[in-house]
Amino acid sequence: MTGTLEVPLFRPPAPTPLSEPPGLLSFLLALRRNPLTTWTERHFEEPVLSGEGVLGRITVVNDPAVIRHILLDNAANYRKDDLQLRVLAPGLGRGLLTAEGDEWKLQRRTISPLFTPRTVGSFFPAMVGSAERLIRRWLRRPDGRIVDASVEMTRVTLDVLERTIFTQGVARDPDALGRAITRYFEGLGRVDPVDIFGLPAWIPRVGRWRAKPAIRFFEELVGELIEGRRALLARGDPAPRDLLTLLLEAADPETGKGLSDIELRANIVTFIGAGHETTANALSWSLYLLSQDERARSRIEQEVDEVLGEGPFEPHHLEGLVYTRAVLDEAMRLYPPAPFLSRAAVEDDQIGDLHIPAGSIVTVAPYVLHRHRTLWDHPDAFRPERFLPEERGRIDRFAYLPFGAGPRVCIGASFSLQEAVIVLASIVRTVRLDLVEGHEVVPLHRITLRPRDGLPMRLTRRKG
Repeated sequence: MTGTLEVPLFRPPAPTPLSEPPGLLSFLLALRRNPLTTWTERHFEEPVLSGEGVLGRITVVNDPAVIRHILLDNAANYRKDDLQLRVLAPGLGRGLLTAEGDEWKLQRRTISPLFTPRTVGSFFPAMVGSAERLIRRWLRRPDGRIVDASVEMTRVTLDVLERTIFTQGVARDPDALGRAITRYFEGLGRVDPVDIFGLPAWIPRVGRWRAKPAIRFFEELVGELIEGRRALLARGDPAPRDLLTLLLEAADPETGKGLSDIELRANIVTFIGAGHETTANALSWSLYLLSQDERARSRIEQEVDEVLGEGPFEPHHLEGLVYTRAVLDEAMRLYPPAPFLSRAAVEDDQIGDLHIPAGSIVTVAPYVLHRHRTLWDHPDAFRPERFLPEERGRIDRFAYLPFGAGPRVCIGASFSLQEAVIVLASIVRTVRLDLVEGHEVVPLHRITLRPRDGLPMRLTRRKG
């Protein structure tokens, strides 16, 4: 891709790629501290890299045609690898993110109807309500007050979950839920050498031990939610048509079978943990990037002012928030919600000249793919314009994977994007957020990609 640039572009912080692969000890230490620091220059320059590593043969793929083959055309030959399952399953159980084979197919068929455009659209008022509640709370503060944008985005996305998944409320402190999610990702998000070497499950893992209180918190919370809603339905009382009720009533269209208790709990935990986290991070990074690029901030403010006007936020406004969506898309390109995907080949596979042996690992890392020098114009720069209609057609579908692709594409992508556009536009409409001077922003890979040490930002009222 090529383009003419009239002004200097903002290049947000990212670890400098290594000139050479690290040694084993350095690799294991970096993997535990921040996996983003393990990538080399070659990963950002070459379409395919293969070699022997700690986990055996690993092939890192940045060729969109090969990625399409792996994630879509021959997806049945590539299952989630054992390391991913060892890291995710203790907290998320056997939900959509971790289930495989027929178990996954049944869950996907059963849950998919909950995320149709009509159902997602029905949650618009709840999402607007959460955004307005955030703004009202902020406007009670004096200009110049400092807030942690990453914490605030956690709060607003959890409020959306409460209004859409369990609308009768949670008998827990919402901030306690947010802290539990942070502990969960901080604990399980650190790759443990014990898991890398595939040692037995009974051997203690430091991260799992740290995350145990958060996992227990989720299990108790979800148990309370399910029991309370089932009791309501059993009494014949009117039940809210939220995602919890829809999950309890959902049935596989082929077999008529509903979700088991284990599957139900696992998927609610997945929606609360992984689902909320991806949206909160996309919003946090968007606010940070806008604070560093006055040109982009002025443009999004102009669009929001023109589209929303002075009246209430209405569903038809979403179509006009084109640049707002582009900012979110660009934030997820630079800081993808899931920076790393990997699969294990079930059988040998041949993709042109590329041979994938059975049992080997194939890695598709959106963080690397989205910054690859052969696929993107100015890959390390913040440039939302690349996602506007006149340019977006140049982007290969399998070069941009914020929500994955193929059969296992994120089921809640449309929900997350609608929520993110609503919240971001509502914030831009009313306030400005500026990063506190001197604060170092560092992207940290902990299953998702979050800003290390938060995002302290100064709040200034625009209007309202």
